[in-house]
Amino acid sequence: MAAFIVTYDLKQQGQNYKCIIDKLNAYPTHWHIQGSVWIISTDQTATAIRDNLQSCLDSNDNLFVGRLSGEAAWFGFSETGGQWLRDVL
Repeated sequence: MAAFIVTYDLKQQGQNYKCIIDKLNAYPTHWHIQGSVWIISTDQTATAIRDNLQSCLDSNDNLFVGRLSGEAAWFGFSETGGQWLRDVL
């Protein structure tokens, strides 16, 4: 499985946070790491993830899905969070 970062910006029109959060929570391995930033681990491609989430978005919203390479650095997360990142990345 690969790790992906998912970020979104839901602008004024419909702001359907419940829809996108429910879809992201449905991935067995996920972490809502910050605000509108999630990390998920899945066998899906970035395109498939985007397509899965796109129905929650209005035409003026933004969504980014990118595969993580495994190299990362962070600050301010708990040891449990850091371990989760090491395991997934």
